[in-house]
Amino acid sequence: MRGQTSKLYAIVHCKCPHCRRGDIFTGSMYGWNIQHTKEICGHCAQRIEIEPGYFYAAMYVSYAMNVIEMLLASLITYLIFGPLTDATFWHYLIVIFTGCFVLYPFNYRYSRIILLHVLSPNIKYKPYYDK
Repeated sequence: MRGQTSKLYAIVHCKCPHCRRGDIFTGSMYGWNIQHTKEICGHCAQRIEIEPGYFYAAMYVSYAMNVIEMLLASLITYLIFGPLTDATFWHYLIVIFTGCFVLYPFNYRYSRIILLHVLSPNIKYKPYYDK
């Protein structure tokens, strides 16, 4: 008999919020296999996209993540190159846009995971899938 799977484990490893066992995505986050969101969980048959257009709300989560990442990139650029001036403008621009580009797959995946695990009250964890 397995122990109960923690919510943090399920979020970090992109597992189904209903059973916390099945994978939500096919393909890797970074690599040649493009990641896709599965339609149903392979372990408990929970429908992942609960209704048509459900993941449009993930764009708002992704936007918030992107703003935080841009602010952190700006802070790091400030600490390295100093305040924003005409001479450092391109440093800021390159660092911020590179960060957005590199973190896009991460934001895609985890905005959906946060939406499913934290912001969806209709999907409840069923511990009997851990048996």
